[in-house]
Amino acid sequence: MFTRPEDLPRARVVWESTAQTNFRKSMWEARDKAAKTTGSLDPTGWMDYGPMWMRRDYWESLCHRWATGPWQERSQAAKRNRAAHLEKNRHELEHAPTFRELFDRTHKRKGTDDYVSESTSTIVETYDRTMADRYVEDTPSHSWIRRPGST
Repeated sequence: MFTRPEDLPRARVVWESTAQTNFRKSMWEARDKAAKTTGSLDPTGWMDYGPMWMRRDYWESLCHRWATGPWQERSQAAKRNRAAHLEKNRHELEHAPTFRELFDRTHKRKGTDDYVSESTSTIVETYDRTMADRYVEDTPSHSWIRRPGST
C-alpha cells in the first residue's frame, strides 16, 4: 500500500488519524469503566481505576483535569447539544452507522430520498451491485444490502 518514499506523508496522515480515533475511543472506554467500577461520576474517585496501559501519574492528572469547572462545563454543554440535535447523533440508531447509512445521510437532499447528484446515484448503484456480487444474497448478516427496486 505505502511502498514508495513519496507515500510516507500520506501514510503518516493515515496513521495519525487512526491513532487519534483509537486513542479517543480507548480513553472514553477507560473513563466509562472507571465510572461504572466506582459507581461515581466524580473523576477524582477514579484515580485508582486507570487503564493498565497508562502510567498512573498521567491518569491521575487527567482525572484532576476532568474534575475542573471548565472541563465539566464543556462536557455538560456537549451533552445538551447532543440531546438537542438527535438527528446529528450517531447513537440515535443505537449502533454505529453502516457505510450505506452514513453515505445516504451525507449525500441525500434534506427531507427527500433524492441523491445530490447523478454521480452519487451511480456510486450507490455500483456499491450495491458490488456488495450483492460479493455476498450471498440470502445471508442474514448482509440483509442491509438494498437491491435496486426494493424498499
